[in-house]
Amino acid sequence: MPPPELGGGIARTIGTTPMTETMMTTREACQKRLIGLRDEIAELKAEIATADMNRQARRGRVDPARFVRARAELRHKQAEAAEVAVLMSRLPGRKDALKDTLIAMFREGHDDAAWATVMDEAHRRLGGAA
Repeated sequence: MPPPELGGGIARTIGTTPMTETMMTTREACQKRLIGLRDEIAELKAEIATADMNRQARRGRVDPARFVRARAELRHKQAEAAEVAVLMSRLPGRKDALKDTLIAMFREGHDDAAWATVMDEAHRRLGGAA
C-alpha cells in the first residue's frame, strides 16, 4: 500500500478516460467537467504539498518516482482542463442557440423568394454597419 502522504491515488486517473472518448457537446457539460477538474487539480496540489510538509517534518528525502507520478497526473489534469476550455469556447452559447431558433422560426413563415429577399436585406444591413 502506498504511503499516505500522497493519498495513494497518484496514478488513479492518468490515461483512464481519453478526452476523445468523452467529448462534451454542450457548454454546460464542459462547465461541469471544468469544475470537476479544478477540484481534482486543487486536491492534487494539496496532496503534493502535504507530502512535502510530511517529508520536511521527518527530515526525509523525496521519493522521486512518487513525486514524478504526482506531477505527471497534475500536468495531465491541467492539460485536460485546457482542452475542455478550448472545446467550450468553440461550442455555441445560449445566444447562438437563440439566434438559430429565431432564424428557423422566421424561415418557416417565408417561401424561398421571400426568404431570399429577407437574406438580401440582412446582408445589405450587415454590409452597411461594418
